[in-house]
Amino acid sequence: MSVYGKYIVKKFFWYFLTLVIAVTLNFLLPRMIEGNPVSMIVSEMTQGMTDSDTIKRVYETFLVEFGIDKPLWEQFIIYLKNLATGNLGTSFGLYPKPVTEILASAVPWTIGLQLPAILVGWIIGNVLGAVAAYRKGVFDKVIFPVALFVNSIPFFTLAIIMLYVFALSLNWFPLHGGYDYQMVPSLSFEFFASVLRHHTLPFLSIVLVTIGGQAIGMREMSIYELNSDYVLYSKLLGIRDSKIARYVFRNAMLPQITGLALSIGTMVGGSLICEIVFSYPGIGTWMFTAIRQLDYPLISGCTLLIALAVLLANFTIDLIYGWIDPRIKAAQMEDQ
Repeated sequence: MSVYGKYIVKKFFWYFLTLVIAVTLNFLLPRMIEGNPVSMIVSEMTQGMTDSDTIKRVYETFLVEFGIDKPLWEQFIIYLKNLATGNLGTSFGLYPKPVTEILASAVPWTIGLQLPAILVGWIIGNVLGAVAAYRKGVFDKVIFPVALFVNSIPFFTLAIIMLYVFALSLNWFPLHGGYDYQMVPSLSFEFFASVLRHHTLPFLSIVLVTIGGQAIGMREMSIYELNSDYVLYSKLLGIRDSKIARYVFRNAMLPQITGLALSIGTMVGGSLICEIVFSYPGIGTWMFTAIRQLDYPLISGCTLLIALAVLLANFTIDLIYGWIDPRIKAAQMEDQ
């Protein structure tokens, strides 16, 4: 087997082990939350009923239906068997809706909100950071403090401020949701316009914070590269500034690309609070609802999806770096 092949096998083993631990924790942690989900559901369903025998029968029926009457180890084996066939169970709170169906309806909203926001924030932030480092002067004195200020604002604080100013006070945008509730999802212009109006504020709250973080990172890396020995040597050789700048920013982009890949990998669970603030119908809102209702299968489904996305993103980055980074290649040769 080649050196790179051994590197892939080693990485795969560690990520698989991490996945096994993540699956185990996904099962155990929701069940460690204090409270009984069946009692909560039955108390909502039997409001106004006085017949204690009927209430008890309803309780026992749901206990058996959800499998909570079985020992924990037996529940775990059933969970693993279902997981192997792609079955994440049935939601307690939205019974009898399958968890996979709920997640399938939520993931497009989360990706549709966060993927454009991450890409736009990453591009604008890196351009501003590079300009601030290269041009200096007023660009550096204005862009850097503004980026630092925006980046220091937590996601949820900026989201709440924007919600209060633009939705509640000025009434320019809707307060919550993914589209007007009286509308039926369709391919019509009215529906897309409604989606766009609901999308704007959550999108801007993520973009603004992302721009700040990316601008700071790119500025620091660019300044480090501009002061490197190879840049000074290139200037002494009389190489054109535009050509030097191309090499400088290409080198400065490497950690930024890693950050972008990680951001895309973690986007499923990256801005859960933003979705909760705007009641956006993505994974974050469903996870919040599931925790409030002690909906074990839905909590496990959400966290498993987030864990899988993060592990896949990190594994992909490791493979790419093992292939293109000469320092990792040298370490592989030493191991050989």
